[in-house]
Amino acid sequence: MGAATKPISLRNLLLRLLLFGVFLLLLPFVYVFTVQSSGAVESFHFIRLGGRIDVATTTAAAAVVRSVGSPPSNPLWTTRGWRRTVDFYKSVFEDLISDGYLSPSSKCLSVGTVAGQDVFALKEIGVPDAVGIAKKPQPPLVIRGDALRHPFGGDTFDFVFSAGVEGVLRPGDLAAEICRTLKPEGFFVVHTSSAKDLYSLNSFIDLFDCCRLVRSREINGPDSSDLREIVLKKENPIALSHEGENPDGNSENKCLVEGHKRELVWNAEPLITEEPLKPWITLKKNLGNIRYLPSMADLSFKRKYVYIDVGSRSYGSSIGSWFKKQYPKQNRTFDIYAIEADQAFHDEYRGRKGINLVPYAAWIRNETLLFEVSRGRKTGETGRRIGQGMGRIRPSEPSASVGVDVDRIQGFDFANWLKNTVSEKDFVVMKMDVEGTEFDLIPKLFETGAICLIDELFLECHYNRWQRCCPGVRSSKYPKSYYQCLDLFSSLRESGVLVHQWW
Repeated sequence: MGAATKPISLRNLLLRLLLFGVFLLLLPFVYVFTVQSSGAVESFHFIRLGGRIDVATTTAAAAVVRSVGSPPSNPLWTTRGWRRTVDFYKSVFEDLISDGYLSPSSKCLSVGTVAGQDVFALKEIGVPDAVGIAKKPQPPLVIRGDALRHPFGGDTFDFVFSAGVEGVLRPGDLAAEICRTLKPEGFFVVHTSSAKDLYSLNSFIDLFDCCRLVRSREINGPDSSDLREIVLKKENPIALSHEGENPDGNSENKCLVEGHKRELVWNAEPLITEEPLKPWITLKKNLGNIRYLPSMADLSFKRKYVYIDVGSRSYGSSIGSWFKKQYPKQNRTFDIYAIEADQAFHDEYRGRKGINLVPYAAWIRNETLLFEVSRGRKTGETGRRIGQGMGRIRPSEPSASVGVDVDRIQGFDFANWLKNTVSEKDFVVMKMDVEGTEFDLIPKLFETGAICLIDELFLECHYNRWQRCCPGVRSSKYPKSYYQCLDLFSSLRESGVLVHQWW
């Protein structure tokens, strides 16, 4: 008689059911291998067939990897989000091919790519000669490289793409490198969440001396975010050298006020057209109405950021108390110039980092000037003066006045200095408080074209403030009227200068 069959214990039954359940859980998963002809495994993926990632996607990834001869090294390559971004870039590049900006034979570079989705997309649509550079490489798609110093020779690429220009601290250097490595007639395409307003768009374009704008349009990003796609074409150097030439040969001191600057002026606070009875109160209250340029536009794409305080007086007068604390700088670091002729304030600037003192008087030419200062009275052992007035330039020898000192100081050609200090690629904010000399300096800025270098101007215009409030009071210190000041502000705005009435 055969051996009796042992009954299945409850424990064994539960174990078998558990194993069967595990098998059912693992069934939707498979292993996918891609094998080279030599038999060595080239890529290995553990993927889910239930809809997370499809086999075709992973097979396509393996095919692209096989074309560059190296296994994938980033686990992100098998995620749905990574694939969604690849599909987005495929659509973008296919449109660029249709429009003639990209071709299958183009030698392509991606600058600042994160995980190489754009490079992968290029290879998938049949543009094999593509590589990305980033500080953190993702081989084989992305090699180590700096966006501000490409590891390639000049005139190397037919097509350059970037989707990461916002994080670049020196966009001017980025533009210079792209101009260097891009071939003449080649295209640079950028996706940016900035450059949504005309000011920042034109600021970005101005960085690229080598290129002209081909197209600018709004698109939806892979995560449905709003992006701007900008297409630039590198021009032949010979064509650029002739661009903008004036047959009359007198264009050096002229500048064209672009529409984006006029738009800022239109959106600025209105000028106070009626002379205020108490100007020192009215103008101070008007500070709450001022629309600063950084509140209306993006400053991301400027070569450098500069604040020039003309007639700065003490450090705390406007630099420390207003510009550093209140002006909206969009987290940008500014080079600061303090222009002050009065020697009584010079010691306050010595040793202050980031501030450049120009210890002369802003004037229309280089010459020695008479400089009048109301000194006030001395106090204490330090000899510091209380009630010290603003210094002002006198055109002729003044008569002696009680409490007034007259010094001979050096004046300098301010318009020429400005043109040698900043460029149109810089963001320049200026405050001007020069005790009436604005009626000399502003016309000279227009005459030389230096006015076009100023993005935003805070101007205190000096006039006889006693004319309306106190008709019996006579003062010859400021001969101009309020309406002459208003004409000065109006002419600046009509010329596209974003100027504010200051106090």
